Amino acid sequence: MYISKAAGIILPKLLMVLIMAAFIVYPVKAQTDDVQVGSSLLQRYQTQGAFYDYSDPDGLNIKVSVWGFVKYPGRYILPANTNVNELLSYAGGPTDDSQNEWMSLSRSHEDSSHAVVELKYNEILLDEKRKALSSPPQVAAGDILIVPGEPRLYFRDYLTITLSVVSTLISLSILILNIVK
Repeated sequence: MYISKAAGIILPKLLMVLIMAAFIVYPVKAQTDDVQVGSSLLQRYQTQGAFYDYSDPDGLNIKVSVWGFVKYPGRYILPANTNVNELLSYAGGPTDDSQNEWMSLSRSHEDSSHAVVELKYNEILLDEKRKALSSPPQVAAGDILIVPGEPRLYFRDYLTITLSVVSTLISLSILILNIVK
């Protein structure tokens, strides 16, 4: 098989360019995984396994996550101009067990560094005079909203625990009395 001298020079250079392009395009694709343009209408209403799609079919959409004590924690696809209040609304709002004083917004930067923004719950809902809604921060692609909290015990829970302990103590005392006889 005969390969011309020009083809012998051009083919390795072309192969080198293709390999370099693959290494350049792949990292760009990895950085844009959390951003998409439009959405498939077939995907929009499939909400299985803590994945929620509220995307705009014609606009730019971002992927964000909500963790913690909200009604629907999980991964969300939202329009790019969504703010923290709207994200909380999509997530069903904080639960009774949430600690509504502080929330955290974890944001990844292009240089692989992370920043955590502490948000006061009352400040993103109301302005200083508590009369009108303020402008909450916008969420960006890849953000994670963390709503802290801890399970709270109610009267029913305390009553259940107390009755369990008392019934166990009564059972043990009856057993001891029967053994002593």
